[in-house]
Amino acid sequence: MSGAMADPTLDLYDSTGALVATNDNWRDTQEANFIEGGPYAMLRPANEFEAALAAKLRPGAYSAVVRGKNGTTGTALAEVYDYSGGANSKFASISARGFVQTGNDVLVSGLGVQGEGIATLILRALGPSLASSGIANVLSDPTLELRDNDGTLMAFDDNWRDSADQASQIEATGLAPASFLEPAIAVVLAPGNYTVIVRGKNDATGIVAFEIYDLGAERR
Repeated sequence: MSGAMADPTLDLYDSTGALVATNDNWRDTQEANFIEGGPYAMLRPANEFEAALAAKLRPGAYSAVVRGKNGTTGTALAEVYDYSGGANSKFASISARGFVQTGNDVLVSGLGVQGEGIATLILRALGPSLASSGIANVLSDPTLELRDNDGTLMAFDDNWRDSADQASQIEATGLAPASFLEPAIAVVLAPGNYTVIVRGKNDATGIVAFEIYDLGAERR
């Protein structure tokens, strides 16, 4: 990929803003976790300059921040894997924020559903409502796509109230976006891999937040 970030850093913060963990190059402090024979060897970054963290977290809200070392810029991919195993814990929600431009400079998220049964999710993209949090240059009119592992479009939304049925389901969860120009999708997914893409309508650009909420996956 052209324009890739040459040397990303990764910081993990708790809900109070306290730094929980940080990493620059994965071998610096995380080598034992990701080398061959380590518990997370299959997730070892391919490049020495890429960052990785293995952390055991108590229930709560956390933020992971990816930056370019020494203020450098570029495109970076942030991944989160849940290795709770048999523990009585799971992701309740996950979100990402980025800058959407024209062409292929869009916000892309991979989504994996594992286990047996189905997952009931709300997906949404926030642009205009971010301004109330003091964020400048927000994406004025985001769109939201859900695609399966083959790239086939499963669902698309522009404004969350466009479909009366979808709007009713979303409002019932209490997760309706604050702006009518923001998209949201209520969906039930079987185990598999999916891709979510956030774009700017009519090639609009700006900052957007993408969020996934798990309403309670049915598992056996």
